[in-house]
Amino acid sequence: MHSITDWLRGLSGPVVYAVVGAMVFTEDALFFSFFIPGETAAVLGGFLAHQGRASLGWMVLVVVCAAVLGDSAGYEIGRHLGPAILRTRPLRRHAKQVGTAQDLIRRRGPAAVFVGRFIAFFRPLVPSLAGMSRMPYRRFLFYNALGGVAWGVGFTLLGYFAGAAYTRVEGTVGRVAAIAIGVLVAVALLVWHLRRHRSRRREPSDDNGGRDS
Repeated sequence: MHSITDWLRGLSGPVVYAVVGAMVFTEDALFFSFFIPGETAAVLGGFLAHQGRASLGWMVLVVVCAAVLGDSAGYEIGRHLGPAILRTRPLRRHAKQVGTAQDLIRRRGPAAVFVGRFIAFFRPLVPSLAGMSRMPYRRFLFYNALGGVAWGVGFTLLGYFAGAAYTRVEGTVGRVAAIAIGVLVAVALLVWHLRRHRSRRREPSDDNGGRDS
């Protein structure tokens, strides 16, 4: 994951929108939350917007659209492939979490689509489970859009303001470091001056001591 995020930080221009959108869409549509950090991509997209490598407005729009379309794709995959998805190796390893997501849909209904958007493991799983349960698509889409807008706007702005905070902290740290270096230099000069003054005071006494003897 670190290699992916480091690579994403080095991008700029239209490629940023394409990569961030693709990562968000792929995580939601293809159960790749274990490998593709969609949430991290949204935050980094906001951070890159703060650095001037992308427009904040366009980045928010890309993230929101990718989130909504990714969930819709996941819904269709679940609707057409059905329980066969649950027999895939990644989901067999997380049978307990899958059961929890299924229970969430049974208890909360369409609202689970909105809630699941903000839970890392449930985010790519709930849309497919909603499709398997034959939830009406219009109802699914309403909660999917609400969650996508709230999640996309929230996490992109989080990255943007984190970037602003980082810049302020970086500037503050720079000023503090300069002051600290200045203080250290002043103390060093003061110590050097005092030692030199003491050595000069000792020289006459040493000379007198030599004459008396």
